[in-house]
Amino acid sequence: MLSAVPGATSRLRDLRSGLRATAPAERAGRLRDAAREIRRRDLRMIERAGQGHIGGDFSAADILAVLYLAVLDLDPEHPDWPERDRYIQSKGHASGALYSTLAYAGFFPDAALDTYMEPLSALNGHPNRRKIPGVETNTGPLGHGLPVAVGAALAARLDGATRRTYVLTGDGELQEGSNWEAAMSAAHYKLNRLTVIVDRNRFQQGAPTEGTNALEPLADKWTAFGFRTRHIDGHDHEALFQALSAEPGDDRPVCLIADTVKGKGVSFIEDRVEWHHKVPSAEQTAAALEELSR
Repeated sequence: MLSAVPGATSRLRDLRSGLRATAPAERAGRLRDAAREIRRRDLRMIERAGQGHIGGDFSAADILAVLYLAVLDLDPEHPDWPERDRYIQSKGHASGALYSTLAYAGFFPDAALDTYMEPLSALNGHPNRRKIPGVETNTGPLGHGLPVAVGAALAARLDGATRRTYVLTGDGELQEGSNWEAAMSAAHYKLNRLTVIVDRNRFQQGAPTEGTNALEPLADKWTAFGFRTRHIDGHDHEALFQALSAEPGDDRPVCLIADTVKGKGVSFIEDRVEWHHKVPSAEQTAAALEELSR
């Protein structure tokens, strides 16, 4: 199993406390820079490996940067610390963005990213909690993350703990009925320390979500299932910080529908369905890195 970079816990906690204390504009700028670096690492990793899911990685990168660097209370050197916040990535195919973020936060050395998708590498196409520190549960088959997150939030309630549980779902995976069973349970148990974030990039593997199995009116569905629901710009770092760090307002779980752009940050990848799992050439990688450095 991979292990944390020495001193990662104190560095991450200092970073988080510093970001929380700084002015909103500066905080947003620092998080934006971090998200760009996460995308750059992810891009190089996918080009080197010859496989990955760059479109969904890039739509989620800003959400991950805000969560890991400014919101979640975590200990990279002791990833099983009982009182840590829980983050579950239900859209497990976006493993590249998660790995890049975990490395940025110090859960394992940057050099491990070079092994992405190699035989016997810990960094497989879907995250594995037995191999990668910071991964709470194995995800791959869609619709599994939210049920696990509901269990984690319920466990915190039974423990009398104040830890938070966050889960990131893809929008296409909300066509799986297991999500709605879990949502119903979360509302029934009043799990107000559970936050669902929907990466609403409006594409799934080969087509728009609305042409496959329409989700709208999505906010109304979550509200009807007992969630406190709101839309948010999934690329606005300060709006994400405020929403994700807010204390519970009542006894309802929260759903943030994060309006995102698939492939965000690179003009020739944005909103192009073929980039769900297309791999950039060396020339495209160079062009994308140039855009991500501006």
